[in-house]
Amino acid sequence: MTQQLNIADSFRRRRIAVVLGGPSPESDVSRRSGAAMAAALQRLGYTATTLEADRGLADALVRSRVEVAMLALHGVPGEDGTVQGLLELLGIPYTGSGVLASALAMHKAAAKKMFVFHGLPTPPFEVVAARDACAEVRIGLEPPFVVKPCEGGSSIGTSIVRDRAQAAGALRAAAAGGGDILVEAYVEGREITVGVLSGRALPAIEVLARDGFYDYDAKYNSGGATRYSDRPDLPAGLHEHLQGLAETVYGVLGCAGAARVDFIVTCGGQPCILEINTIPGMTEASLLPMAARRAGLSFDELVESILHSAALHTGANRSTAA
Repeated sequence: MTQQLNIADSFRRRRIAVVLGGPSPESDVSRRSGAAMAAALQRLGYTATTLEADRGLADALVRSRVEVAMLALHGVPGEDGTVQGLLELLGIPYTGSGVLASALAMHKAAAKKMFVFHGLPTPPFEVVAARDACAEVRIGLEPPFVVKPCEGGSSIGTSIVRDRAQAAGALRAAAAGGGDILVEAYVEGREITVGVLSGRALPAIEVLARDGFYDYDAKYNSGGATRYSDRPDLPAGLHEHLQGLAETVYGVLGCAGAARVDFIVTCGGQPCILEINTIPGMTEASLLPMAARRAGLSFDELVESILHSAALHTGANRSTAA
């Protein structure tokens, strides 16, 4: 307890910036997450402001004499290691994963190759280069399959293809962001997500989307149509198995701070890893705060725990901010 108080006191003496927004299609969600996190820090007595992740970010960080950056960024360039690299150059400790883990997790195909290498269960997949999206691409997987941008979040540009005639349009939608495309076998089952906080798994949450597809509107504009269960009825031992898999995924990618691993659990009880999110949403509808509440952590306590994980992540600069 004394150590926790010392850490909190150390951070209270530092100027904290919650970095949010930016050019990503997910910037509105990022701003909502960031505003909620900044408000929590202020309630807890920290000196916290917000900074927009635009072209002037580097100058703003220096001008504001920021000592700790709390990242509330979603999508490129805030979640893929780019902003993390800037903070490393400036010597500013930041929350979440480092450059390499952020880049690997953000590129869904790269992350899935890591899962396969480590023998972790993930649906079969293939990658289509962005330059081929408008060509006659032969997809080896049989429908149904999921087409999504390799780099992106909130299910933007994601389609479920149930007939090959739909594939061309799905590829074009996924290629709109300019990056490569992941084509992944569609797995029927329950959508379960497990948050991980500093290496320890939180309780699992089940997502119950009304139309069976947890897309952007279902995540943020459902008006209550999407339901969540923080006590999913799972077969004996499966909850602990999912938590163990989530911790393993977090570890093999070298993640830090808070993350969230998304699964599909088949009707036979087999988990399939879809992806890991290294900067989970922190809005009123977000899953990580929901899991934290189930574990006995209030929103403010969750934000404070994430803040206390802030560090530099490379080489000899590796150190905590405290």
